Amino acid sequence: MRIIGGALKGIRLSPPANLPVRPTTDLAKEALFTILEYRILWEETEVLDLFSGTGNIAFESASRGAKAIIAVDQHVKCCAYIKQQQEKLHIDQLKVVKANVFKFLASCKQQFDFIFADPPYDLPQLPLLPNTIWERDLLKPAGIFVLEHPSTRKISSHPNLVEQRQYGYSSFSIFQR
Repeated sequence: MRIIGGALKGIRLSPPANLPVRPTTDLAKEALFTILEYRILWEETEVLDLFSGTGNIAFESASRGAKAIIAVDQHVKCCAYIKQQQEKLHIDQLKVVKANVFKFLASCKQQFDFIFADPPYDLPQLPLLPNTIWERDLLKPAGIFVLEHPSTRKISSHPNLVEQRQYGYSSFSIFQR
């Protein structure tokens, strides 16, 4: 796993093997950030990384100059790894929150320019995430929400779904306000 763009480009991240994660592949992440490159001005962007795991998306966003990033995960070891890498890479704009994502969303009062969610692929509530984001009004005007999910699991149509991209076993459903 590596950071593919921005100031930290080329840095390899080597999370411990015992983390309960399935990181977004470098190929899929590179494709996603190429899509986002023309839609997001990173220096002005506030990011919410849900089910952050290794912090892969949070670190990529920080490398590209994101103004503020919140990484949310419920696993102690994932949060500890993200904090360790945050200190090592001197990423001051990153805040790590150890919490259940759905409880965090239920109490969140902040809006974001970019929200990324990479939940466990077998999560029963996975299709409900877009509705939760809109019901809680978590996106700023023109904000983007990306949901990573297995290609075999179709996300039902949502009025704000603008496109879907498939990269092997993983797919990104992209929603925009």
